[in-house]
Amino acid sequence: MMIVNKLTNMVRPGTVAVVGASSKQGKIGHTVLNNIISCGYKGKIYPINPKETEIEGIQAYQSVADLPEPIDLAVIAVPASLVPGVVEDCGRIGVKYLVIITAGFKEIGAEGLEMEKKIIETCREHGMRLLGPNVVGFIDTHTPINASFAATFPQKGEIAFLSQSGAMLVAILDWSLSSGLGFSKVVSLGNKADLSEIDFIEDAADDPNTKVILCYIEDIVDGPRFLDVASRAACKKPVIVIKSGTSQAGAQAASSHTGALAGSDLAYDVAFRQCGVIRARSMTELFNLAVAFARSPVPAGKKVAIITNSGGPGIIATDNVENYGLQMARFTKDTIDALRGTLPVEANVYNPVDVLGDAKADRYRFALQKVCADPNVDSVVVLMCPTGVTQPVETSQAILEAKKAYPEKPILAAYMGGETLARGSAMLAEGGVPCFTFPEPAISCISGLVRYNEMLQKQEEAAAQMSRIDQKGAKAVFYDVIKDNRLVLLGSEAAEVANCYGIPVAPTVLATTPEEAALEADKMGYPVVMKVASPKILHKTDVGGVIVGLKNSDEVRRAYLEIMDNVYGYMPQAVVYGVEVQKMMPKGTELIIGMTKDIQFGPLVGFGLGGIYVNLLKDVSFRLARGLTSGEVEKMLQETKAYTLLRGYRGEKPRDIAALTDVILRVAALVNDFPEITEMDINPVFAYEEGLSALDIKITIS
Repeated sequence: MMIVNKLTNMVRPGTVAVVGASSKQGKIGHTVLNNIISCGYKGKIYPINPKETEIEGIQAYQSVADLPEPIDLAVIAVPASLVPGVVEDCGRIGVKYLVIITAGFKEIGAEGLEMEKKIIETCREHGMRLLGPNVVGFIDTHTPINASFAATFPQKGEIAFLSQSGAMLVAILDWSLSSGLGFSKVVSLGNKADLSEIDFIEDAADDPNTKVILCYIEDIVDGPRFLDVASRAACKKPVIVIKSGTSQAGAQAASSHTGALAGSDLAYDVAFRQCGVIRARSMTELFNLAVAFARSPVPAGKKVAIITNSGGPGIIATDNVENYGLQMARFTKDTIDALRGTLPVEANVYNPVDVLGDAKADRYRFALQKVCADPNVDSVVVLMCPTGVTQPVETSQAILEAKKAYPEKPILAAYMGGETLARGSAMLAEGGVPCFTFPEPAISCISGLVRYNEMLQKQEEAAAQMSRIDQKGAKAVFYDVIKDNRLVLLGSEAAEVANCYGIPVAPTVLATTPEEAALEADKMGYPVVMKVASPKILHKTDVGGVIVGLKNSDEVRRAYLEIMDNVYGYMPQAVVYGVEVQKMMPKGTELIIGMTKDIQFGPLVGFGLGGIYVNLLKDVSFRLARGLTSGEVEKMLQETKAYTLLRGYRGEKPRDIAALTDVILRVAALVNDFPEITEMDINPVFAYEEGLSALDIKITIS
């Protein structure tokens, strides 16, 4: 049964109007109309042109207002100045979907932006959805419909391709005809004034004719919705994205360590990883992965076997297996014995299996049968170099037989030659075996298949149930700060917020007199450290605002007065709230836990080595705070050099990784609960054999 979603009537319309249809070849309106007719569209077509009575043998109408029945889809290809009026007319007669081919809107400046805004207002007023403006159009090969001005209609296939670049889209369509690649649908996103890649990912995820979703995007406007939709879609079928350009948020100066360490493109990397999207780094990789996912099963694991007739390519492939985080399969004794008993004595029977340069198809066939049957093998890569005795066609037939016999195991090939191997390579492509010229892309594709499988296998992991959270208490602190017309919390306020979320922090109290400071120090116990409390003083040590190692009340009183004298000497205009008294904690492994906010995806939580070397070493890993789980935190820790120290280094005892994981999850909960937090640093955090202690917490709010 076909799933019907909100875009079904757009990609499978019963009636289509082409506004700006033309009988003159070379006009966009003529190409669009001709494409709809020639692709085999079965619905009703209504050309709209006030100067024509008939176009391509179909009755033409002066305006959409004259049409005799309701219209599902209107494709608009008239000058930009006329588009707002046409959109209004479409709204009045109840058109459901619009595709505005016309350019000349926000991409040209302020005047175009105003027109685009007016169009969107009209669409919302009448409940219409809009693709564009400034698009090539869209194609669905299974409807079929070609509501575009592309020069070619692609082969029918199982790949949905969404592109923010129209030029990229038409180039890929032209290339696909020679490569044999087929598409289920192709969508030009243009200005994304209304419908975006998010809507079409959602549509393609429910489309039974689509097996793989590809996206070329330059930006994502609605990050949270993208995460929701892409996460659900990735559980149904692979979503592969190439993202060009960089985040504008990354170009902005950040006042916290965490903000400075988060690179411009980092949020996209983290977001894609956490919602199960596979990120391609080039157009070549994007379409290589598309071919692999469309034609290969998802492997059970990461163990790869290589069969080759040449040692050098086998070594290159082996290196790539390790570089991509995969594993070379270790054959069972039965497999090794069988290979040793039949292959020439000079052949390598371990992985990679070298069947030697004089191998014909029978030797490849035997090796394939034994390797594919091995339970320790998840994927197979077959390499071939052309020699005087190579049989590419017969070997390709043997590979196709193995694919049929072992449908659960991906088999990919690299035929390293040209014309000599062309026929065999074409046989593999036609038979559904991805075949490349060199080993690297084959291994890269297996890596993509494995990553997707790991995402599918990962069970839904609920975020840790947080005990000891006092959301109201934290809210009261933020309220007082805002009431005081401040955006930066004092250290004592930040410590109070941390305590509300169960984040272990060194006892910290604000004192406004020497006597109060001494009293608080007596309560918490010695030694203590004292710090000036002023939101305007970021580097307290530079103004003599920090004194450490105070051992009794007399030293505390003297330190209070000394800090005040120092600060007013350096910064006489600074607003000082008092001096913070903090319990000095035992030395531990210095870490940083922080948060910075990305404009697309929201808060990013960072972790790494802390203290004075944080900016020098930049040993920090990031994850989105939204949906963060203990499993993701574990991976986050493992990505840093700090993890080596945490596990115990050179005789040191391991640190409390479970407590650290809990604190990172609590920081994520805090910044999710309070979106007004724009930046947060806990630096340093001392990690011990048991427990942690946060020493210095900075929180900035909007």
